[in-house]
Amino acid sequence: MTTQVFIDGEAGTTGLQIFDRLKDRSDISLIQLGEDRRKDLDARRDALNAADVAILCLPDAAAIDSVEMIENDTTRVIDASTAHRVADGWVYGFPELTKGHAEAVANARFVANVGCYATGSISLIRPLVEAGLLAADAGLTIHGVSGYTGGGKALIAEMEAAGSSDFFLYGLDQGHKHLPEITKYGLLSRPPIFVPAVAKYAQGMALTLSLPKGMVDGDREALLAVYQAHYAHGGDVIVVSDTEARLDPQMHNDTNTMSIHVRGNAETGQMVAVAVLDNLGKGASGSAVQNLDLMICA
Repeated sequence: MTTQVFIDGEAGTTGLQIFDRLKDRSDISLIQLGEDRRKDLDARRDALNAADVAILCLPDAAAIDSVEMIENDTTRVIDASTAHRVADGWVYGFPELTKGHAEAVANARFVANVGCYATGSISLIRPLVEAGLLAADAGLTIHGVSGYTGGGKALIAEMEAAGSSDFFLYGLDQGHKHLPEITKYGLLSRPPIFVPAVAKYAQGMALTLSLPKGMVDGDREALLAVYQAHYAHGGDVIVVSDTEARLDPQMHNDTNTMSIHVRGNAETGQMVAVAVLDNLGKGASGSAVQNLDLMICA
């Protein structure tokens, strides 16, 4: 028997990516609405209630409305918006978060899909805090750069227009929408300083966690060992021990792989931890499909 899946918001960037990943699968039957019915509330309500799993690729307010339209107790939900990421009753959709979390996703009815920048940030922070190498109240600084597809159709059009910027910083008011989930699931008692950026390439991202001397209790080898132990339980996160001079934010494009790297200077004790992933893969649609697979195979 196939699983009935409805992508609410199929025409958006993330929705289209999820559709492409599911359309040829024999174990999935996609419930689709024609273009003329995608904004019809009755049609959406019927589709949401007919689905075994509904994947919401919508703005926050619309995602909340979609959940409220589900009138049964059987439709399971993966919400790719920000609306429910720190909400009670929702399981955070990052299977590799900690040991046993994949099982929590598999058995959940409501899953809040992880955000792209948050995926990389939490992957760097959480293992160090859990292992006691990094204090929960440490004054952390994270920098990130992403391809422009993470900003949706409007930013894609802007960046692909003639004369557009090649690179820009944003979120400088420290109110970025991913900060609450980074703080909560990074086990932090205060939010980090987070400086994201967009560059003129389509997809791929890299995040860096600055680790000044004395901030962490351990050297590069100790940090690598912690990351390797944390991500030894399966999933799509790999820990790389090489010391290549350059890391390309596009190196994992079109995959669901995220790699963790630790670099630094042994003499000064200054280090940086880096996460590289595809913002449309592990940072969005790929993660949603990973969560879906866990849920339907449980």
